[in-house]
Amino acid sequence: MSWYSTHILTIIIFLPLLGAVTLACLGRERASAIRWVALLFSLLTFLITVCLYSQLDPGRAGMQFQELRLWMFIPPVNYHLGVDGLSALMILLAGFLTPLSVLVSWKSITVRTKEFFIFLLALETGMMGVFASLDLILFFVFWEVMLIPMYFLIGIWGHERRVYAAIKFVLFTMAGSALMLTGIIYLYNITDTFDLPRIMAHLANFSSLSPIAERWLFLAFFIAFAIKVPVFPFHTWLPDAHVEAPTAGSVILAGVLLKMGTYGMLRFCLPLFPDASREFAPLICVLAIIGIIYGALVAMVQPDLKKLVAYSSVAHLGFCVLGIFVFRPEAIEGSIYQMFSHGVSTGALFMLVGMLYDRRHTRLISEFGGLATPLPVYSTFFLIVVLSSLGLPLLNGFVGEFLIIIGAFHSHAAYAAFASIGVVLAAVYLLWMYQRVFYGEVTNSRNLTLSDCDLREKLILTVMVIVIIAMGVYPQPFLRRMDQSVNSIMLRIERHTVILTDRAPAGHTGGGR
Repeated sequence: MSWYSTHILTIIIFLPLLGAVTLACLGRERASAIRWVALLFSLLTFLITVCLYSQLDPGRAGMQFQELRLWMFIPPVNYHLGVDGLSALMILLAGFLTPLSVLVSWKSITVRTKEFFIFLLALETGMMGVFASLDLILFFVFWEVMLIPMYFLIGIWGHERRVYAAIKFVLFTMAGSALMLTGIIYLYNITDTFDLPRIMAHLANFSSLSPIAERWLFLAFFIAFAIKVPVFPFHTWLPDAHVEAPTAGSVILAGVLLKMGTYGMLRFCLPLFPDASREFAPLICVLAIIGIIYGALVAMVQPDLKKLVAYSSVAHLGFCVLGIFVFRPEAIEGSIYQMFSHGVSTGALFMLVGMLYDRRHTRLISEFGGLATPLPVYSTFFLIVVLSSLGLPLLNGFVGEFLIIIGAFHSHAAYAAFASIGVVLAAVYLLWMYQRVFYGEVTNSRNLTLSDCDLREKLILTVMVIVIIAMGVYPQPFLRRMDQSVNSIMLRIERHTVILTDRAPAGHTGGGR
C-alpha cells in the first residue's frame, strides 16, 4: 500500500487546515487571491474524498484505511482513524459542500474576507476529523474544535442577532458535549481504553455493563447527539443559528453539522448500547415523529424564507432519527441516504435563498411574488430543488424517505402512517412558498429589475441539480457501500437480543447463537 493510501485520511483532515495557514500568510488586501486559494484547497480536498469513496471496498466489513499511532501515554489516547461506508459518505458530503460554500460566498463576503475563509477551511478540518476518528478522545477533540470556527462564522458574518445566535449554538452544543465527555470517561474506567473498536469488543461481553449503567451512558451520548440533530424538543437553537448565519454557514450547518448527530447515534449509541437503544426506541420514535409534523407545521406559517428552510430541517432530520430507531436494515440505509440527500437539497435551498437575499436584502415572502418573470433561470433551479426536498420520485429526496417509511411500517405501522403525514405537509409548505414567491403578477416594482443567475451561480446550482437527479435516478452506488456498515450495526443489535433471549427464564423461547 502506498504512502498516499496509508495516510489518505490524515491528508483529507489536515489539507484544509494547511489551506487556512496559507491564507493566514496572505495580505488582507489580496482578496481575490484569498478566494482562489480557499477554492483550490477545498477542491483538492473534495477530489481526495472522491478517491477515498471510490476506493472503498463495498464487500468488506469493518473499518478501512486505518491509521493508528499512540498520541498520549497517560491516559492512553490513540491517533486512530478509519472509515466505513457510513463515515466515508459523510466525509464525501463535507468535501462536496465546502468548495460550493466558498463559491457561494465569492461576492457576498466583502468584510474580513481573509478571516472568513480561514474559519471555513478550519471548520472543514473539524468536520473531517469527527467522521474519521476511531478514538473517543480524538472524536471529542474534533467535535469541540468544530464549534470554534462555526461560532465566529455566525458571530462575525451573520445578521442582526448574530451574537445571540452564535452563543446559543455554542451553549446548547457544549451542554451536550459535557454529558458525552462524562460517558466517555465512564467507558474508559470500565474498559481501560478510549479506542472505539476495543471498547466495542469489551462490551460484547454481556456482563461488562450493568443495565442501569447502560441506560445512563446511552442517555449521555444520545442527548449530545439529539441536540446536534436536533431532535424535538432540543431544536430551539436551530432556527436562530440558521437565520442569523451567512449563507455558507447555513449550508455547512444544515448540510453537515446536523448530520453529526445522526452519525453519532449510528456510530456510538446503537453499537455500544444496543439494549438501551431498544429500550428507549419507542420514545425516540415518538419524538422523531413529533419533530416531523411539528417542523412541517411551523415551517408552513413562517414569513421568512430562511426560517422556513430551517424548520424543514427539523422535519427532515426527524425522518433520519426514525429510520435509525426502528431497527430495520432498509430503514437505517434510508436514514443514511436521507442524511446525504438532505445535505444536498437543503444546502441548495439555503444557497438559493442567499442568492435572493444578495439581490433584495430581504427574505420576507411578502416582499416577493411573480419572480418567475424577471428570474426564469433562477426560478427553474429553485423549483427542481423544492421538488427534491419534498420527495418527488426520481429525485434524491424520495429514496431515503421511501426506505425509512417501508422500514417503519414493518416495525410499527403507526410510525409509518404518522411519518407519511410529514411527507404531505412538506409538499404543502414548500409548494405554497414557491407559489407565493414565483407565481402571479410582480407586485413589487423593485423585483422587476432583479438580475438572473450569473455564470458562477449557474455553475453552483447546475452541480447541485446534477447530484439531485443522479441520486434519485440511480442510488445504488451509495446504497451498496453502506450495506456492510448497516449489517454490522444490525448484527450487534441482534446478537444482544439473542443473548437476552437465551438468558430468559424457562418457558420463554428464543433462538440460540
